[in-house]
Amino acid sequence: MRFILVHGGFHGAWCWERVIPELEKLGHEAIALDLPGHGERAAERPANYRERIQPILDALHPGDVLVGHSGGGYDNAVAANIAPEKVGHMVFLAAGLPLEGKSVVEATGGATETDDKGNVQASRLMDDESGMMRFIRPLPDGTMEWHSLEGAREFFYHDCDDATVEWAFSKLSPGISPFPNEKLHLPRFWDAQLPRSYILCLQDRSKPKAMSDDVIRRLGVEPLTIDASHSPFLSKPGELAELLVRAVGTEPTGPLLQG
Repeated sequence: MRFILVHGGFHGAWCWERVIPELEKLGHEAIALDLPGHGERAAERPANYRERIQPILDALHPGDVLVGHSGGGYDNAVAANIAPEKVGHMVFLAAGLPLEGKSVVEATGGATETDDKGNVQASRLMDDESGMMRFIRPLPDGTMEWHSLEGAREFFYHDCDDATVEWAFSKLSPGISPFPNEKLHLPRFWDAQLPRSYILCLQDRSKPKAMSDDVIRRLGVEPLTIDASHSPFLSKPGELAELLVRAVGTEPTGPLLQG
């Protein structure tokens, strides 16, 4: 099998570097991508979701397994809407799922406001039940910075050793606001009812359990679980690789729901 690994917010292709050799040991191919605005492409500024997910479409071959971590679940859904015929399976790793006709900010429990020029901006990025947002600050160029090592340890990497936490924090790049004025309409994604699965991180401090439960319900799946933080690709890469392979063999128990 061939896995396409898509990172979440603030991260990049680098976060998968421990998982790729583990998948290769199991006899599979894996490719990790940097989306525009992240990792090696941190300076790029996509104008919309279509531009943001272009690297996924460029890499995607028929039958590939799309793995999306956290915000990468939204990116993969947008890509799957454009090329559903190429997707063999979708794995949502502690990931989000779009709501039809809603922006990603709305889907994550955030809020928007219109400035004096008529531009829609995110006034709250997501439901902040966990208190995570105190570690994110806006930058003058419109991006958002994760500014705290200890905050990263608490919400992303609490089950990692100190050296890993420090290394990962040094690699984080400013995040791009998820296009608060772009309503996502994904008819081909919903209609395709693609094979799919969800991996729940049992020690996740970043994604509220209620949000994960709702995604699982709408995916129509029985979740697989890993006893790890929001970042099992760093703390348990071998176990995660085995779980990704196992996930591809599962089938939904219900329909994929738009809302």
